[in-house]
Amino acid sequence: MGLFSSIFKPLAYLSLPVFLFGSISAASPKGQYYTRVFIYLGTLAGVATASIATAAALTILGRPHDVNYYVAGMFYTLASKFLDLKVEVEGEEHLDNKPAVILCNHQSVVDILIIGRTMRKGTSMLAKQSLKFSPVGPFMMLSGAIFVDRGNNEKAIGSLKAATDMMKRLKVSLFMYPEGTRHLGPEVDLLPFKKGAFHMAVQAGIPIVPMVTENYWHIYRKGFFGTGVIKVRVLPPIPTEGLTTADINDLMKRVRDQMLEALREISEHARKPVITEEKEKGALLDQASEKEQHSFSGANIAANPPTPPVESGADDQKLDESKGSSVSLASSVASSAASEAGGETEEDEGMVLVGRPGQR
Repeated sequence: MGLFSSIFKPLAYLSLPVFLFGSISAASPKGQYYTRVFIYLGTLAGVATASIATAAALTILGRPHDVNYYVAGMFYTLASKFLDLKVEVEGEEHLDNKPAVILCNHQSVVDILIIGRTMRKGTSMLAKQSLKFSPVGPFMMLSGAIFVDRGNNEKAIGSLKAATDMMKRLKVSLFMYPEGTRHLGPEVDLLPFKKGAFHMAVQAGIPIVPMVTENYWHIYRKGFFGTGVIKVRVLPPIPTEGLTTADINDLMKRVRDQMLEALREISEHARKPVITEEKEKGALLDQASEKEQHSFSGANIAANPPTPPVESGADDQKLDESKGSSVSLASSVASSAASEAGGETEEDEGMVLVGRPGQR
């Protein structure tokens, strides 16, 4: 009896949370939503915590830039299984091109699942300085992250130059969100792009690889978190060799037009907005009215101001938030508790991922 009790009693205690969450989930749609959000963020936090040991081990083995690949992959494997969410990628071979700046549209915290599915080996991060002292700081330092002091323009520029040098020297790619903030609504659309990613691509002379995630309003939004398949399309590289800062606006328009076209094609479940000439012009400029800066400056790159929150009309359709011009699996843990369904977070500004292509 003692042996039986010692084995099955702990299992009984461990099963209580499972039954509890199952009951809450079955009680109402809202209960199901919060249960799934808890599972998603709990998995994210658990993987981030475990990743400290992974980062330490790979650093000792001399492979710190492989950390993000394993951590992101672990998160995707677990979260996709727990939540019955899959990511299908079309054109994935383009992610294996020579060093590139990979640009993706940004919708919500669920984008971390997309990162988990598409992340390559040999990655490093460019992150805001304050994250060094957060719970994910040890993991990020062990993974070779470069920290940017956004309050000091000179230091921020130095960090960005270091990231650009690393891209060229180590043959790594840079993963960024050019919209500058998360944006999710029932209609297919993109926010105006920030210039930082384009300046870095031109400075490094490396191509831009657009990566488009379908509008997944039908799967995730405030108050609803369902199951299904999220489609991603990776477009062919756009070269930047021979371009100068004078070409930034044209390059940015070309990339945005291609991404918006692909977004409309793959977003079968979302509403297609009526396109007018005025709306197309207004979507771009924002940037055209900015004074062109011909230096690798913090005004261009490090300190792009976040886009104001956008509303889709109804109060219950608030658009999701994000982090400045890029993303990080680890840093998202630090802010996701405050943004389960999206809400502006300061961490978004100036965060990027750097990854060596050709490895998976």
